[in-house]
Amino acid sequence: MAMARCIAEAVVEAGGRTYFVGGCVRDRLMGRENKDIDIEVHGVSVRALEAILDGLGERTTMGASFGIMGLRHYDLDIAMPRSEKATGRGHKDFEVFVDPFIGEERAAMRRDFTINALMEDVLTGEVLDFFGGREDIAAGRIRHVSDATFAEDPLRVFRAAQFAARFNFTVAEETTAISATMAVEALASERVMGELEKALLKAARPSIFFRELEKMGQLNPWFEELAVLPRDDWRRVMAGLDGAAAVRSETSRPLDFMLAAACAGFAPPAAKRFLARLTNAAEATRYVLNMAQRHGEMGALLAADPGEAAWMAFFDGTACPEDLILLERATRGDGTPDWPGIEDHLRETVALYRHRMALPHVMGRDLVEAGVRPGPEMGRALAYAHGLRLAGVDKAGQLRRTLAWIGQEVKGDA
Repeated sequence: MAMARCIAEAVVEAGGRTYFVGGCVRDRLMGRENKDIDIEVHGVSVRALEAILDGLGERTTMGASFGIMGLRHYDLDIAMPRSEKATGRGHKDFEVFVDPFIGEERAAMRRDFTINALMEDVLTGEVLDFFGGREDIAAGRIRHVSDATFAEDPLRVFRAAQFAARFNFTVAEETTAISATMAVEALASERVMGELEKALLKAARPSIFFRELEKMGQLNPWFEELAVLPRDDWRRVMAGLDGAAAVRSETSRPLDFMLAAACAGFAPPAAKRFLARLTNAAEATRYVLNMAQRHGEMGALLAADPGEAAWMAFFDGTACPEDLILLERATRGDGTPDWPGIEDHLRETVALYRHRMALPHVMGRDLVEAGVRPGPEMGRALAYAHGLRLAGVDKAGQLRRTLAWIGQEVKGDA
């Protein structure tokens, strides 16, 4: 903030004005924390601003053609007003023109939503609100600034939905209507995933993201597995997402946990398609698919109550047993009145599993030292020893019984 004032004071001497813009103004008016500070400098040339910044520190350029600069060691984005012209259907298909003298209202008009088009003079605190952003904040409404510019960027369909989810707002009818006309299939997957991630990690009710997209008719093609769910299944998945949001901070992988909650209502092939469309991260995909599958199996296992050995094997094949218990809690809602007692039992079982996994156990080198040759027999022996480990047999017992088992297997093979 102090450096922003220094810049603003120098800009005033050069005949211009400096404004806080975008999310930092919006969030201050909403009483929300925002550490990302963006300023926009009006009324001075690019060279004049470069000279001002060079006199204050080490200038950096984050996007020369976009008129975006910074100062090393300061978390501050410094931009100049610009206009954009669409050249294609993708999020990046724009020609950008830097124009420091375009004027505040025209500069604000290129913003996506009224709540993001607010400008606050760095020195005086005057807020410029050309499009009713403060009124929309008070009304809990996401409304686009301009019909002429909004439709140029199809990513704004997903931005509208994620802002609605993050702030527990509603997308305005006119914004829903124009969003319904926009073609989103050409967007890059990482851009769509970026908006989904914000909704899943920052919203108390991530379901709003999908509900608003449904109103727009924009679940397809990116979230078509949700679009085809029967209505009761849709409601369960949406409730599960909101339940998962309440516990995501307790998990080992919050984003992947939320994706698992989204996939909890899908058959495995549908879950694979859903993820493949959004990400190629192998580790995340393994976690999500495993958790979604284990979630599907948990109900039957609880009903059967198969005993300690089966639970040990089940948790041993689970990506993160602790996260799975949280996923079960999140997706059950109030549907399992005795869930607290069930959860306590599961946590005790997981604690026992973790204890056994932390104890010394038979490894390949132990079998080699005992005379077992590497090969398929070694793999079978290690699997057998691991089963003994899950059963609570100590290392010495694992080795003794595994060697005896190998002898029996060899004789049987002979």
